Amino acid sequence: MTPQPVTIALDGGAISGLWLAPDNARVVYVFAHGAGAGMTHKSMAAIAEGLAERSIATLRYNFLYMERGSKRPDAPALAHQAVRAAAAKASALAPDLPLFAGGKSFGGRMTSQAQALEPLPNVRGLVFFAFPLHPAGRPGDERAKHLEDVQVPMLFLQGANDALATLDLLRPVIKRLGKRATLALSEGADHSFHVPAKSDRKDAEVLDEALDTAANWMLCR
Repeated sequence: MTPQPVTIALDGGAISGLWLAPDNARVVYVFAHGAGAGMTHKSMAAIAEGLAERSIATLRYNFLYMERGSKRPDAPALAHQAVRAAAAKASALAPDLPLFAGGKSFGGRMTSQAQALEPLPNVRGLVFFAFPLHPAGRPGDERAKHLEDVQVPMLFLQGANDALATLDLLRPVIKRLGKRATLALSEGADHSFHVPAKSDRKDAEVLDEALDTAANWMLCR
C-alpha cells in the first residue's frame, strides 16, 4: 500500500499528512510523531503499515515546526491546534469508521493534552506509543497530571526499560487513572521499542506484539 498525501488546514497555514487506509479498514487512528522525527520516519511508517495489515487506517501528520524544518517543538497551544485539525481531517476522510488518536512520545502527549482541555470530536480513545512521562534522567510525574481530565479510554504501550517512563512512576499513574487506562509492557524494550542484541527477541517481534495489542484494543471499542 502507498500512503496518500493530504493537506490539513490550520489557522493561517497548513500541515502535511499521510493517509494509509486498507480496503478492509475498520478503525481510524490519528497518529502524531515524536519530537525528533517527522511523519515519514521509518518507525512511523512501520507502525502505520503494521496497523494497516491489522485493518487499521492511519492519518500521520507533521506538527508545524517539523513542516518548517525546525528542531524546536511547537508551543503546546500550536501543537494542540494541529492535533484537532488532524482529527477533524481523519473524521472527514472516513466518517463512518470509529476514530482513535494518539502518537509516539511527544505526539501522544500533545494529543492527550488537547483531549484533556477539550474532548476531540468523535474520538473514542487514545493510544500512546511510549508516553513520555518525564525527561530522561529527571524522573517525575508532572506530565501525567492532565491525564486525570481525559475521560476516554487510554492504552499505554511502553517499553519496560523506557528511560522516559520509569515503571515505579508510571504504574502509580496508571492505577490512579483506574479503568480508563490500560498498560501494555514490552519486556526489555526502551523508549523506541528496541531490545538489546543479547535479548532472545528481535525489535520486529516487539513491534508486532505492540501492534497486535493496539489493534485489538481499538477494534474492541
